[in-house]
Amino acid sequence: MIAKQNIQFQKLIAVTGVILFAIKLLAWYLTHSLSVLTDALESIVNVITGFIGLYSLYLSARPRDQNHPYGHGKVEFVSAAIEGTMITITGLIIIYKAISGFNHPNEIHEVDYGIILVSITAVINYFLGFSAVQQGKKNNSAALMATGKHLQSDTYTTLGIVLGLTLIYFTDLLWLDNAMAIVFAGIIIFTGFRIIRSSLAGIMDESDTEQLKKVVELLQEKRKENWIDLHNLRLIKFGRTLHLDCHLTVPWYLNVNEAHQEVDSVEKLVRDKFGESVELFIHTDGCVDFSCKVCTKSDCTVRQHAFVKRIDWTLDNAYQNNKHRLD
Repeated sequence: MIAKQNIQFQKLIAVTGVILFAIKLLAWYLTHSLSVLTDALESIVNVITGFIGLYSLYLSARPRDQNHPYGHGKVEFVSAAIEGTMITITGLIIIYKAISGFNHPNEIHEVDYGIILVSITAVINYFLGFSAVQQGKKNNSAALMATGKHLQSDTYTTLGIVLGLTLIYFTDLLWLDNAMAIVFAGIIIFTGFRIIRSSLAGIMDESDTEQLKKVVELLQEKRKENWIDLHNLRLIKFGRTLHLDCHLTVPWYLNVNEAHQEVDSVEKLVRDKFGESVELFIHTDGCVDFSCKVCTKSDCTVRQHAFVKRIDWTLDNAYQNNKHRLD
C-alpha cells in the first residue's frame, strides 16, 4: 500500500513536470530572457529525474528475491544520486552561459507575460515539492524526499527570477538578467551537492544517528527486567525499509520460547512506534557472571552477585559490540 502511494505520487510529479516545462518554454519564447531559460533548463532535469524517480520507486517496491535478499530499496539512493548530479551539471552550464552573456546581453521582450507564467510555475512547484517531502518522510522514501527538495529549490530559483524580471521591467537594466541567472544557478548547485551527499550516505550505509537515538530512547524508557543488556545496535536503510539489528541479553535460564517472547516484545514496541516498515533482527545472549551487578531482576534465584547499578542505554553504549559491565 505504501509503495503504491509513493508510485502514484511520483507519477503526479512526473506529469506535472512536463506541463511546467512547457509553460516555462513558452515564457522563454515570449521574453528571450536568459534567466527564464535557466529555469526552463532546470525544469528539463525535473522531467528526466521525475521519470527516473518513478522507475526507482517501481523497482524498490518489488519484493526481495534470491539476488536481492534485502529487497531493491537502495535503487532510490542511486536515483537521488543521479538527480543530484544532473542538478549540479545544469547549474554549472547556466553559470557559463550567464557569464558569457554579460558581453552580449539579450534584448528582453514581453516581461509582464513572463512574470505571470513563471510565477504560476513557482506556486505549483512549491506545493508539489512540499507534499513530496512530507510523503517521503511519512513513507521513508529517499527518492520522494530528494525530488521534493529539488522542486522546492526550483521554487526559490523561480521566485528570484520573477524578482529579476520585475526589476528589469522597471529599470531596463538588461545585465540583471545574467546576474540573477548566476545567483540562482549557485543555489541549484548547492542543492545538487546536498542531494548527492545524502544519497551517498545511504549507499554507504552511513548510520542514521537521529533514528538510532530515538530507538535507544524508546527501549530505555520501556525497558523490562528481563532485558538485562542491549548492545551491538545497528540500523541500515533500504529505500523505505529500516533494518534494525541488535543483541539483547536475557536471563540465561529462559527457555527458547520465553526468550523469543522477549524478542517479540521488543519488535512490537519498535513497530508500534516507527511503523511496519521496520525490519528487526534480534540476537539473544544469555547473561554471564558480571551481568548480575547491572541486572535489576528482583526475583532471580541464581544471582551470583548483588545488584550494584543499572547501566542506562544510550546511543554510545548501545552501539558497542560488548556486553556492558561495571568492572
